[in-house]
Amino acid sequence: MKKSFLRSARTGAIATTATVALVLAGCSSDDSASENGAAGGDDANGGDGRGPITFAMGKNDTDKLIPIIEKWNEEHPDEEVTLSELAGEADAQRETLVQSLQSGNADYDVMALDVTWTAEFAANQWLQPLTDDFETDTSSLLDSTVESATYNDTLYALPQNTNGQLLFRNTDLVDEAPETFDDIRSACEALEEDTDCLTMTLKQYEGLALNTAGFMEGWGGSVLDDDGNVTVDSEESKEGLQAMVDAYEDGTISADSTAATEEETNMTFTEGDTAFAVNWPYMFANSEDAGLNFEVQPLVGKDGVGVSTLGGYNNGININSENKATALEFMEFIINEENQKSFAEASFPPVLASIYDDESLVEQHPYLPALKESLENAAPRPVSPFYAAISKAIQDNAYAALTDGKSVDDATTDMKAAIESASQG
Repeated sequence: MKKSFLRSARTGAIATTATVALVLAGCSSDDSASENGAAGGDDANGGDGRGPITFAMGKNDTDKLIPIIEKWNEEHPDEEVTLSELAGEADAQRETLVQSLQSGNADYDVMALDVTWTAEFAANQWLQPLTDDFETDTSSLLDSTVESATYNDTLYALPQNTNGQLLFRNTDLVDEAPETFDDIRSACEALEEDTDCLTMTLKQYEGLALNTAGFMEGWGGSVLDDDGNVTVDSEESKEGLQAMVDAYEDGTISADSTAATEEETNMTFTEGDTAFAVNWPYMFANSEDAGLNFEVQPLVGKDGVGVSTLGGYNNGININSENKATALEFMEFIINEENQKSFAEASFPPVLASIYDDESLVEQHPYLPALKESLENAAPRPVSPFYAAISKAIQDNAYAALTDGKSVDDATTDMKAAIESASQG
């Protein structure tokens, strides 16, 4: 095992058609909507309104939505959807949406929100709650995705697509699938010195926050409890972080992991330089293309199946939209069986649970059963309007514990203090 101590890439060509208008991101002024204010809008302001709407989404994944928008527009010529492409970077997408919403504009009727933004947008009263006349059936969706769209026990968005991490194993290097994290450590004892054991995204960015939370959850802890209390310093959470630190120090987790994003992890695994890797499902096709012999499974934790952090988009309705009835029906249209199947065919994980049991799809995408199990055991990132501060607190202190010798007790104490300070500020 190598002892030297040294996230989902999403691509897709953006199609263009005559029936779908691709609008450059930016804030345009809408005087009539602005008069309502950022917290304005109620059932009288678009509650049963029907007509053309604008759908805003980051450009990286709009190729998956364009065919769906085209079908909608063919069937609803008086309620056409115009696609407004936002920037590819998540921070820039959020900034564009926030600027528009803070101004009380109705530039965007439906917004594809990173799962971490839903609570923030709901807390700022920018989203139409999906209650009363806007109540929608979510019983067929994966529970974890619905949880990610819920804030203060109220559904504020409708899950569109999701994502979960998988454990990839090079079967030429390790024959048997591990059942616990200790099994990974044991399996790697026989590896050659120039082969890494487990590669993960532990660079100081969102990937580190996700994997730190995954270790905490996989050992029975959490970042926040169900009531929003900070629990990073619970005994279970500390045990999970300690397991990650110990695995990094003894070489079970590769030393290169603290410089790795999803793409470095992808390259290391597909080039055969690591026995195991934690990454998103997109790496499955890359591994096949590389000619690897490999298998995938859900993550493993202390005593069995581990906990992946949830990714994906939730669709929310702008509180100031004048055509909310159309907006809701379009969001429901996206998650019908035909459209969710098209997501799976494009390796864009759907939220409709039944899709993962479709035999024809499983034959095309053998990772689907493992991904379904991963998603069923997944945990949404902390549902909080202060998620950015939570992520930074986790990153800063976990990285110090991994690379600078900071004790787990001190790291979790400082995490908690920073998170509580952010929520009170």
